Amino acid sequence: MSGPLKGIRVVDFSRVLAGPLCTRMLHELGAEIIKIEPPRGDISRYAAPYKAGMSGYYAQQNAGKRNISIDLNVPGARELALQLCDGADIVVENFRAGTLKAFDIDYEVMSARNPGLIYVAITGYGQGGPWRGRMAYAPTVQAEVGLTRHSLGHYGEALTEPRTDSLSHADVYAGLQATIAALAGLQGRATSGVGQYVDVSMAATLMSINERAHVDLGNLELGAEPAILGATDCPFFVGPGGEPFLTAISMVQSLTFPFYVQAMRRPDLMTDPRFSTAADRAANRKELHAIIQAWIYTFRDIRDLDAQFDEAKIAMGELRTLGDLANSEWAEYWGAVQEIPDRAGGTYRISGSPWRFSRDELEPSGSPALRGEHNREICKGIGLSDQQIDRLIEAKVLLSDPQLQSTQTRAA
Repeated sequence: MSGPLKGIRVVDFSRVLAGPLCTRMLHELGAEIIKIEPPRGDISRYAAPYKAGMSGYYAQQNAGKRNISIDLNVPGARELALQLCDGADIVVENFRAGTLKAFDIDYEVMSARNPGLIYVAITGYGQGGPWRGRMAYAPTVQAEVGLTRHSLGHYGEALTEPRTDSLSHADVYAGLQATIAALAGLQGRATSGVGQYVDVSMAATLMSINERAHVDLGNLELGAEPAILGATDCPFFVGPGGEPFLTAISMVQSLTFPFYVQAMRRPDLMTDPRFSTAADRAANRKELHAIIQAWIYTFRDIRDLDAQFDEAKIAMGELRTLGDLANSEWAEYWGAVQEIPDRAGGTYRISGSPWRFSRDELEPSGSPALRGEHNREICKGIGLSDQQIDRLIEAKVLLSDPQLQSTQTRAA
């Protein structure tokens, strides 16, 4: 690998999304990732849709990671797992609190053998406290922290149509915060010489990244301005060619309404009694929206409209699918989509890297590994002989995907 994290080794006990996303980011930055997978496999391997027999969900988060499959319930597995962690810079796991401690391979044991280790544990509610043992998945954590309520509409509206977001924000943000924490741990080790344990909570993460938390925490003084939550007041329009889009600022708030007036060249709207104050504009929102929409239809195309909105400092964005964006000129320029081998002669398309470095060139992610694909290679890397590895296979400490076994048999 190349990249700013070249030479950093990460042992990844995690599965599904929060932990794998963290180690995916570290891999894309140049770190070597050794994914330890149980015999039943990471459950994300079974998430549809599939291509060439492999889950696209799994491939997206695990491409390029080396894979060893260990059954921690078998005698001898514990020592093998610890040997892998002896040479690691970072360990990442997202089990329920106390899971690895039950196997006697927790941070206390690992750090006694490897004092420089950065150990990152991701859970729903943290390693201690009254909720430490609660099962946590993104939809349930998002419900607990208020995100689900906010996604239902404007602040304060009744829950008339309960639904949850289709994206796993709690997992994704926790994974990103875990990545930040891991990098901070490496920097701390560079100055202190010792590693540390990092406890990452999905619930605390969602609270920390909520830019409107001050509203729910009781710091809002209600006055003339309606209590509107940021993006929930971004109005939707239809472009001159029928393209649905939204703008990034409120039509109602006193700070932003003049931008629309400027864009439309309609100073008369500032003195129109229907729109004189924020409260008036909120009460007459539909009429104001109709006026702006009629003005939009006067443009030749959406590019000319975008230029005039831009002049008035109003950002707009078309409602695209991710597939639409992936085929855009911007995506081609950025490298926003990368193709990785699908293990059957074809390719997967997955999202690319969000960074560009002036000195470091980031390599493509590589293929998604089959379970146990690198058992022998990884074990040899920590000094085990072929005979020792064979004994671990015979004892069923080391396992591999039946597909891999049949491939190896055909190759032999």
